[in-house]
Amino acid sequence: MNNPEYFEKDFYAVLGVSKDASPADIKKAYRKLAQKLHPDANPGDRSAEERFKEVGRAYSILSDPKKRAEYDEARRLLGSGAFGPGGFGGGGFPGGQRVRVEDLGDMGGLGGLFGNLFGGGGRAQQAARRGRDVDANLTLGFEESVRGGTISLNLTGPAACSTCHGSGARPGTLPRPCSTCNGRGTVTRDQGLFGLSSPCPTCQGRGSVIDDPCPTCHGRGTEIRTRTLKVRIPAGVKDNATIRLKGQGEPGQAGAPAGDVIVKVKVQPHPLFGRQGQDLTITVPVTFAEAALGTELKVPTLDGPVTLKIPPGTQNGRTFRVKGRGVPASPSGRKSGGDLLVTVQVAVPEKLSRKERDLLREFASLSDATPRAHLGVE
Repeated sequence: MNNPEYFEKDFYAVLGVSKDASPADIKKAYRKLAQKLHPDANPGDRSAEERFKEVGRAYSILSDPKKRAEYDEARRLLGSGAFGPGGFGGGGFPGGQRVRVEDLGDMGGLGGLFGNLFGGGGRAQQAARRGRDVDANLTLGFEESVRGGTISLNLTGPAACSTCHGSGARPGTLPRPCSTCNGRGTVTRDQGLFGLSSPCPTCQGRGSVIDDPCPTCHGRGTEIRTRTLKVRIPAGVKDNATIRLKGQGEPGQAGAPAGDVIVKVKVQPHPLFGRQGQDLTITVPVTFAEAALGTELKVPTLDGPVTLKIPPGTQNGRTFRVKGRGVPASPSGRKSGGDLLVTVQVAVPEKLSRKERDLLREFASLSDATPRAHLGVE
């Protein structure tokens, strides 16, 4: 896109969203259009390819809060007539000379405002753009989340071309410097008062030209394919935690680094165990006789059963701590290991035999004590 188009190009209209659209709405609209217009979905359709590029340029501005604010402000100023034929407010510059955007310097920050939008002033090749981050979801079993390990994650999306490794050129050949911009990636055009820099129309701002495109990616340097990534799960990872895989996202442009993959972890519940921080929890039912007389119980853990001693007179809901049977300590030592918290629950039988009822009545008659004495009522 030539930078003068910033005067009339409405990026919101390109994406089909309103000027007050939220970042989520902008992202949703971009993804829908990009999927519809992607060259792989429209082979040989040049108009779709150009529209795909236009949608990408619009999203690159509107998805960046800083660039979006600068774009909105530039459109407001330019639309107000402040930069008409008479110059700033009709007064122009001393001597009526034309000024390049990048030469505005410190004039109220205008040099930064327009320079950021219009290709960084054209003094150097268009800045390389880091690849976009990619979101992914990973579901783990409860024990996998506690113990950690390495999990395979299949991811489908843009990746460096497996044939040209991202150069865009047929193997055995290399891109050559663009003769139009001399490898800078930008050209400067006089536009009345301003000399505006824009991406080179020959090389599209890359600074190089591919004479013999790669047969796999057709010169784009990327392809849509499925990759298998190895995700290292730290011991004790929690539900809804995120894990960042550096450099595994979408490839960067013009040699810039790739983005990251942001993995959101979902931990499935366990039928027996819960979790409180680094501690694991479990509820173990006992009979009234076991709670009253005391007993020894076999209690499950993630590493096999352990024996727990229940003292006589144990009350319903009492919690016992089994040391070292919770989430393991982190290898770095930043987090200590947890324990297993065992809560005793006295199980009341729903049905009793005649003999059991008689024995319980006899037991109740042996004592006048009541657990409700502190309530002050009879």
